[in-house]
Amino acid sequence: MADIIEKVIDETQQGAAYQPFANDPNSYKKKFYIESYGCQMNFSDSEIVASILNEEGFGATGNYTEADLVLINTCSIREKAEQTVRNRLKAFRQVKEEKPGMLIGVLGCMAERLKAKFLEEEKLVDIVVGPDAYRSLPGLVQEADTGQKSVNVLLSREETYADISPVRLDSNGVTAFVSIMRGCNNMCTFCVVPFTRGRERSRDAQSIVNECQQLFDNGYREVTLLGQNVDSYYHTEADADGNLNEVTFAKLLEMCAQVSPLLRVRFSTSHPKDITDDVLHTMAKYNNICEYIHLPVQSGNTRVLQLMNRTYTREWYLSKVKRIREIMPDCGLSTDVISGFCTETEEEHQETLDLMEQCRFDMAYMFSYSERPGTLAARRYEDDVPEDVKKRRLTEIIKLQNGHSAESYKNDIGKTFEVLIEGNSKKSDDDWCGRNSQNKMVVFPKGTHDLHKGDYCTVKVNDATSATLIGEIVA
Repeated sequence: MADIIEKVIDETQQGAAYQPFANDPNSYKKKFYIESYGCQMNFSDSEIVASILNEEGFGATGNYTEADLVLINTCSIREKAEQTVRNRLKAFRQVKEEKPGMLIGVLGCMAERLKAKFLEEEKLVDIVVGPDAYRSLPGLVQEADTGQKSVNVLLSREETYADISPVRLDSNGVTAFVSIMRGCNNMCTFCVVPFTRGRERSRDAQSIVNECQQLFDNGYREVTLLGQNVDSYYHTEADADGNLNEVTFAKLLEMCAQVSPLLRVRFSTSHPKDITDDVLHTMAKYNNICEYIHLPVQSGNTRVLQLMNRTYTREWYLSKVKRIREIMPDCGLSTDVISGFCTETEEEHQETLDLMEQCRFDMAYMFSYSERPGTLAARRYEDDVPEDVKKRRLTEIIKLQNGHSAESYKNDIGKTFEVLIEGNSKKSDDDWCGRNSQNKMVVFPKGTHDLHKGDYCTVKVNDATSATLIGEIVA
């Protein structure tokens, strides 16, 4: 299941981003422009696409009106995401009318879901490329240059792009995403990702470790290991004697942590049914593996969870949270919650609120149910909860979580944390900002300390909002 895709449409938090090369774009013969929408995996995929285009002589531009190739990397998890993409494509198309040589392409999950519809019915694009077909993009561009419409949305059981070194886009030079696997085998009934990203396959562990090492050597100090369900990562690798060694996610975490104690390691996303004690003990063993887990629950009611095909019960989830806090008492915990799933009753909604009260998440991504064509839920169940009821329940979920978040941040006042400096605060160049191990943003004055982006420092928290810790450097 691809729970990370559900973080999708919080455009105030992630949204779309133009993502430029670090290279000088004037050194390339042609220019491309790319926007990414949705989850972290989409942003990571855009870095793979940029690397492929870089090799083909394309440099980036921040102005799509001067681009030879305009790409939009799309998300399909909610209707709002798809409408946003269509609106952007219409804007690109208006420029193309004045610049006929421009090519417009759609990448990612929406491309996979709608396939040739973009070319045949909507006539908005010239190229359609699914998540497993990015290697074919140069050929598709050449084909489209002749006036033909080009599409490749074939899914793969092997493609991991392990041999491609991503071009780090829109990077702060401190934190980076590293994709460890692709696809998903968990057929959650509300989720379109198994149909848009294909079956699960894990990238070989050594290529992941090598990428982490390269990032560290280039000055990065934090990596986030990405996968639809990272806990199901599994790869077999031969040693020097030809013996096959099994690499589980716990082992991979350890291998990445051993790159350097100065390299922080995070991961997203975990499935409650798959996260093991081995993973938790590995996290507790290494100081540079951040004590933060995103553990989507979706609903607090067992019957609804069964309809969602989440394969765990309310009690299982609560016991997993208890186990996490037994092994790592200070572990940060966030989740995903859906309101108004098919047939959800008021009593079942109240059970979700009760579970949230028991777990006290630091943060949550919260949505009302949006039926997606092609999903199992769309085929099997009636979307029978009225929209006004969905929205009211969502409002109650958000209100409760806002209170829990404010309490969580307030409880950190007076504590000290090791913070990795990511850059200037958004509000003032006189302040640094960075995150602690629990994934909480910390803002603090630079003062006279000789510190730089990418340095670690100890910060004492003096105040807090519901989303930011405010402190001062103490060491």
